[in-house]
Amino acid sequence: MDSVAVIPKYNLNEEQEKKLILREYRALLRVLKPKLKPGDKELLRRAFEMAAEAHKTMRRKSGEPYILHPLAVARIGIEEIGLGVRSTICSLLHDTVEDTDVTLEDIEREFGTEIARIVDGLTKISNIIDVNASAQAENFKKILLTLTDDPRVILIKLADRLHNMRTLDSMKREKQLKIASETVYVYAPLSHRMGLYNIKTELEDLAMKYLEPEAYKEIARKLAETKRERSRYINEFIKPIKEKLDKTGYQFEIYGRPKSIHSIWNKMKKKGVAFEEVYDLFAIRVILDIPLEQEKEGCWKVYSVITDEYTPSPERLRDWLSNPKSNGYEALHTTVMGPQGKWVEIQVRTRRMNEIAEKGLAAHWKYKEGTADENRFDKWFQQIREVLNNQDSDSIDFLHDFKTSFLAEEIYVYTPKGDVKMLPVDSTALDFAFAIHSVVGSQCIGAKINHKLVPLSHKLRSGDQVEIITSSKQKPNEDWLNIVVTAKAKSKIKDALKDEKRKVADEGKYVLQRKLENMGAAFNQHNVDILATFYKLPSPLDLYYQISVKSIDLKELSEFHVLGDKLEPPKPIRPEVKPDHIQAMPKKDAELIIFGESSDKIMYTLANCCKPIPGDDVFGFVSTGKGLTIHRTNCPNAARLLANYGHRVVKTKWAKNKEISFLTGLKIVGLDDVGVIHKITNLISGEMKININAMTIEAREGLFHGNIRVYVHDKEELDDLVNSLKKLPGIETVDRYDTEQQ
Repeated sequence: MDSVAVIPKYNLNEEQEKKLILREYRALLRVLKPKLKPGDKELLRRAFEMAAEAHKTMRRKSGEPYILHPLAVARIGIEEIGLGVRSTICSLLHDTVEDTDVTLEDIEREFGTEIARIVDGLTKISNIIDVNASAQAENFKKILLTLTDDPRVILIKLADRLHNMRTLDSMKREKQLKIASETVYVYAPLSHRMGLYNIKTELEDLAMKYLEPEAYKEIARKLAETKRERSRYINEFIKPIKEKLDKTGYQFEIYGRPKSIHSIWNKMKKKGVAFEEVYDLFAIRVILDIPLEQEKEGCWKVYSVITDEYTPSPERLRDWLSNPKSNGYEALHTTVMGPQGKWVEIQVRTRRMNEIAEKGLAAHWKYKEGTADENRFDKWFQQIREVLNNQDSDSIDFLHDFKTSFLAEEIYVYTPKGDVKMLPVDSTALDFAFAIHSVVGSQCIGAKINHKLVPLSHKLRSGDQVEIITSSKQKPNEDWLNIVVTAKAKSKIKDALKDEKRKVADEGKYVLQRKLENMGAAFNQHNVDILATFYKLPSPLDLYYQISVKSIDLKELSEFHVLGDKLEPPKPIRPEVKPDHIQAMPKKDAELIIFGESSDKIMYTLANCCKPIPGDDVFGFVSTGKGLTIHRTNCPNAARLLANYGHRVVKTKWAKNKEISFLTGLKIVGLDDVGVIHKITNLISGEMKININAMTIEAREGLFHGNIRVYVHDKEELDDLVNSLKKLPGIETVDRYDTEQQ
């Protein structure tokens, strides 16, 4: 899977090292050759020498010279993303400003402002990580601004991240977790959005290799084992289609390729099935060589040839020819019933569409030159710009909003007049209203979807026709923020709520002014700030608002002193000192050795979102107010925490301690047979002597779904229990569940 092998033990002498670096540089020039214009070679040489000189004393974790990293990034940019000469220069220099003595001015002097600007954008991105979260969101905004100015910044960053993921082996475990989580959280969706499917897939697979090593190895092993029979099946499937397509006279290629490990694993999780039951382990691709004006007709012709041979599943047809995705992806996907009753997914594309699917954005520009058509990327950038301009400066939710708004898959819905609107998956009728206009959004009271009345929170599906119903009496309220997913709707609702709050607060401001003047204190910034601090409110606006809605009645003002016209707050009475609440936690939570500054045993809490137990692969997270919380590395929240707050993650490992039991949940699904519950409880409490804390069983239509909460000592005991339960007759699946799914 990994295209770059990590050198096991690096041991080259200086002479061999020089040769290796030159060899890599020449290889880079070779792949760039078709794009070189006069004078380019000289520029590249200067960039290479500048980077080599700047990084000459630096080494990567694996021991190899650092300059090999920028060279590898530049090569990924050319070969896998389709970038050109200017981007290659930027790739070579991408780490110089941040890590060496080279300054932006040096780069601008040598290579001009355009290259300096891109390198500056890249420097900002590397600083995103490992700072506190609001600064991180700030930096993320900077990148997105640079992205909308010059998308090459993100493309080079993706090449950089891909090379780092391919060489992650030499990093420490907690660094691997952090980088892999960040990759899944931001970079894989970003590459998907840029239309770089191959890179997205590889990033997800590599991240999974570190985040879920067991599952990854298991699926990789099974894929290797089934390779021969898959190839046999693919050949048998393709043969009749190939014969029919040959008769059409089209130039084409047809082949099968395995699905990525990550997507197979996702399917297993989502559908709750075993590897053997994932039917589409591979996809068949038909690629047509055909002129632009015949593309649509050709693809549909191929579709009809395939569906003459095999029966298609009507709800699995995806037509991205008439409506390309916003990242430029065009293709026709269908799933048909192949020999031996197996479902097979087929993707039909032309050579041009295939290049766009693999090289995304870069290929897009290549085909765009000379067309006046404003493509979907431009629209997407426009939307990002719009949101960036409206954002509050302290937006920590920004990363999250950005993810749900711009990195999600999109759906297409229609206005009553038939115009298409593109929205992210999970958008609601209210999002659609704001997409039309902020006034329509603010006054929205409901919607008609396909002529049926639905509430604001109704989730839209592709192809829906949506008509918004408004009323001039309607006003946005707090709950709306939980209904919408698009960044535009969120920021407009927040603005409206702020305005509303200001209007209410004006009344409170007037009340406070009168009270202060009666006491002989001035109504000024200093006194208002003192009161806001006294009442523990974040801003004067909140203070006025609380006074206005009568949450604060200002009776404490009588305890204040007035000096001149300044308020003096009363001296706080020292409360009796209580022992620190972390120490006071119940001893139930076992011991954990924390590797960090000190190797002492520390008390901690177990995260509720994933209920870790001893033996699980875990990390500690320093949470505000709660001390240390322990999460499983595959917890649903792990990727977000590790990606956003990496600086608060502590390396943790269990200490053996058999005395304490941990509560964990199991979800059991099986055939609803006489005595099945007795068999389960008998096994758990009778044979294995494990305590049951709670149990709910629901039987419907011949199947039963059971949730059982048990006390176990550690992961080994839980694994034994799960394996024994699976062996009982009639039991289909046994899974651990997180409390969120209860």
